[in-house]
Amino acid sequence: MLTVETRHAIHPEHAKGMDTDTLRQHFLGEGMFAAGEIRLIYTHYDRFVLGAAVPNGTPLTLDHVEETRTETFLERREMGIVNIGEAGTISTGDTTYELARGDVLYLGKGTGAVTFAGQGRFYITSAPAHQTFPNKLVKIEDANKVEMGEAATSNKRAIYQFIHPTVMESCQLVLGYTQLLEGSVWNTMPSHVHDRRMEAYLYWGMDEASRVLHLMGEPQETRHMVIANEEAAISPPWSIHSGAGIGSYTFIWAMAGDNVDYTDMDFIQPGEMK
Repeated sequence: MLTVETRHAIHPEHAKGMDTDTLRQHFLGEGMFAAGEIRLIYTHYDRFVLGAAVPNGTPLTLDHVEETRTETFLERREMGIVNIGEAGTISTGDTTYELARGDVLYLGKGTGAVTFAGQGRFYITSAPAHQTFPNKLVKIEDANKVEMGEAATSNKRAIYQFIHPTVMESCQLVLGYTQLLEGSVWNTMPSHVHDRRMEAYLYWGMDEASRVLHLMGEPQETRHMVIANEEAAISPPWSIHSGAGIGSYTFIWAMAGDNVDYTDMDFIQPGEMK
């Protein structure tokens, strides 16, 4: 029922020599959404965890995870969960939260065991926490919506901020998602890096044949991965992260590190990239 994979941090000099398979082995999260299972990837980037729970009608409980060496997974962690499937529920203690497609649930440090049920497809993100904030369900209508980009540059998009200082408090986890509007394909261009934080992207809302060309690597030493629906890119602090897709798509961004300032980024103009 529970599978945990560990990913070690990679130095940028090491990444320069990676072929396609090796690059994907270290930076791509695939196969996370398995019916009847919880699958997690435990990274050494700020001890960030990403993964998924797909109850498929039979409840799944996330409690003890050996990799953290704590009594419960959330003993010293906080968690952000996005439902990208049909309606489902998440229960902690005596409280049950109902999540429709696109809803986000924040669970604070010390929450205890977490049970997933219904037909939801739950994307899980988690980071260490040293302060406790209240659990909070954030519906899409309660998110902070920011519109950016232009049709002329093929990057007109809507950004929904959920676990974000304008909406709620968290320790270090920041999470939201970006929807590319019809006719637009580019996300996060101009690109950027932020050495203070790591980040992960889950691409979803795509049909089976569609793909996103995800750009990563150092600004003058770029690499790419071709990513399918419900697959994630793990982005180190030294790496850019931009992408262009075939048709419409959404990506969930989640980050952890020194601050919760969404605008803390060092922009890289297209002419500076190689």
